[in-house]
Amino acid sequence: MIFLKGDKIMCGIVGYIGRRDCSDVLMDGLEKLEYRGYDSAGIAVFENGEIKTVKTRGKLKAMTEKLARDGKPQGFCGIGHTRWATHGEPSDVNSHPHSNGRVTIVHNGIIENYAQLKEFLTEKGYEFKSQTDSEVVACLLDYYYAERNPLRAIMETVRELHGSFALGILFKDFPERVYAVRKGSPLIVGVGDNEYFIASDIPAFLKYTKKYIILDDDEILCMDTNGIEFFDVHGITIKKEIQTAEWDVEQAQKCGYPHYMLKEIHEQPTVVRKTLDMLVKDGVPVFDEIGLTDKMLRGVSRVFVVACGTAMHAGIIARYAIEKLARVPVTVEVASEFRYMEPIVGENDLVIVVSQSGETADTKAGLELAKSRGAKTLAIVNVKYSAIAREADMCIHTPAGPEIAVASTKAYSVQVAALYLIAFRFAFARGIILEDELKRLTEQLYRSPEAIENVLKNKDECQFIASQLVNVETLFFIGRGFDYALSLEASLKLKEITYIHSEAYAAGELKHGTISLIEDNVPVITVATQQNVLPKTISNMEEVKARGAKIIAICRKGTEFAEDTVDLRLDIDADMDDILVPLPTVCALQLIAYYTSVLRGIDPDKPRNLAKSVTTE
Repeated sequence: MIFLKGDKIMCGIVGYIGRRDCSDVLMDGLEKLEYRGYDSAGIAVFENGEIKTVKTRGKLKAMTEKLARDGKPQGFCGIGHTRWATHGEPSDVNSHPHSNGRVTIVHNGIIENYAQLKEFLTEKGYEFKSQTDSEVVACLLDYYYAERNPLRAIMETVRELHGSFALGILFKDFPERVYAVRKGSPLIVGVGDNEYFIASDIPAFLKYTKKYIILDDDEILCMDTNGIEFFDVHGITIKKEIQTAEWDVEQAQKCGYPHYMLKEIHEQPTVVRKTLDMLVKDGVPVFDEIGLTDKMLRGVSRVFVVACGTAMHAGIIARYAIEKLARVPVTVEVASEFRYMEPIVGENDLVIVVSQSGETADTKAGLELAKSRGAKTLAIVNVKYSAIAREADMCIHTPAGPEIAVASTKAYSVQVAALYLIAFRFAFARGIILEDELKRLTEQLYRSPEAIENVLKNKDECQFIASQLVNVETLFFIGRGFDYALSLEASLKLKEITYIHSEAYAAGELKHGTISLIEDNVPVITVATQQNVLPKTISNMEEVKARGAKIIAICRKGTEFAEDTVDLRLDIDADMDDILVPLPTVCALQLIAYYTSVLRGIDPDKPRNLAKSVTTE
């Protein structure tokens, strides 16, 4: 069983205590986390013993302008937040931080029982200014702060909260302390030289330190100028291990590119090559070190792919590859449906959990379900310290580095590369291919970085195709087999960053209803790289062409079409087997989406209504 996710996270949290200008540190951290939410932003800083809060709706730029206009809080201890709205519309009053009485908080996640808690607190005399579930948490903390004991107030509050949350907390009576607690939403502790940080992700403090500590579920942090302490939910002190981040500041910056998305598209040859080098030894994929042995693979009866968004599309690639090469049945399900559909999961199933962040709630719950029923679990994640990585029986940590743009590109490519290698080893372990074929397939996959580089060299052609899509209102992608899987991903990438209505269909399904939507000059982007189904795909192209469609073909170099069938074409120059061509082809489709977004005047890094990964249902 394979779980994958298309990674969307709500809200970004930062916190700091040290001797630097706190406002500057918080704003710098929020800039690094803006991909996680950009409906509003705010900071709260201890200034002369009082908590001064500044917040506003809109992107972080609006917050920067407000601080420049009105002045920034002066101090050395505080918390900050960038929001992706869940409860309550984006507005100044709904922005974080939230305060009530003696407590100020920032919150990532969703409190499922906030309505009941709000009713209880209203009866106790609390008044609410916002529409958020987060303000309820601030009030509840204040309610339990009667004894002026921050740790006890947090312990009592956590027991009452249902849902997922990460909290950064300031208590008015303790002007040189920051508290934090998490359950289900990520929170990392940065350890510097006599300074300490909290953040939703490492890039927020990577400029200051590479040392970090993972805050696990139901753990409470207290950091002050003397150091940091960790407690469990019973108030007992616990020890935590300091780790060192493998990323550097340069990896988390644009490095001269106009957008993170374009930078990350260009990084794909490098990160795919790193993935292959990491998992291949003596010319063949080897997974024994993580426990994925040939003996285990021989015993697998079924593979289920349970996924969200982009990662689900990587899962469809995996389905085609595993079924074709290893002859093992594979099923693809939507993760949010799978966990509630009473799936039949057993001891002979392999559960591969694939995730960029490793924190998606539905995916994590699916992993827990599979483990409870005895299935074998393998995580493929890009974040080593993530919950999914730690809970799975086995783990592959992909070397994609930080992915900042909301629309996933390089994370998808390294997931696909790793899944190809698993498919190869699967087939060898089950005796369907011999070692010579295993080496040949692996060598073919090693050609993919060069093939991706060939696409990048011809990005002007992708930009020209994008120029033809700028003013369209709707378009379609079609393909068969691996090309259909690519069409699904291409359609999602285009719609999420350009706002153009786009749908993807298996090419053979057009005549079963969808072709009624084809009219003059409607673009139909046909992915046609698979030679075994090419005649059928060409037939489908001609069907829509006869009804007035504008045909844009994404095909292998040298592919021939009948005269006047294709209006525009983009050739993929790749010296590799058809089943592996999706890796360079997806790069071209990503570039088309990127340039269309830019030409439409949209920021491709921060599409509306989206954030990087979803830690709530």
